[in-house]
Amino acid sequence: MNVMDTSLPGVKVFEPKVFGDNRGFFFELWNLARYGEAGLADDFVQDNVSRSGHGTLRGLHYQYPTLQGKLVTVLSGSIFDVVVDIRRGSPHFGQWIGVPLTDTDRRQV
Repeated sequence: MNVMDTSLPGVKVFEPKVFGDNRGFFFELWNLARYGEAGLADDFVQDNVSRSGHGTLRGLHYQYPTLQGKLVTVLSGSIFDVVVDIRRGSPHFGQWIGVPLTDTDRRQV
C-alpha cells in the first residue's frame, strides 16, 4: 500500500494494492495492521456505505464532541472528496484539500 501525506496534518491518501485478472479484482479495504502502521487509529468502530446520483453534493459532516476519523473510498464512479480543518485554534483552521477518488484508482482518503 502506498501512503501519501497531504498538506493537512493527519489527512492521508492511501493507494491499496489491487490484484486483478480476467475475473475481476481484489484489494483490502481495511487491514488493522497496515493502516495502524500508516498512523490510523486502531479503534475502527463503524463502516458506512453511501450511494449518490450524478451531480449530488453531500454536506459537511463532523463529529463533536466525540471525534471520529473517516476512511472514504469509491465503489462505483468517481467523487471529489473535500477535507476542511474546522478546529478553532488549529494552525490549519480554514484550510482544505480536495482529492479525486474513482472506482478505477481505488484510492482512499
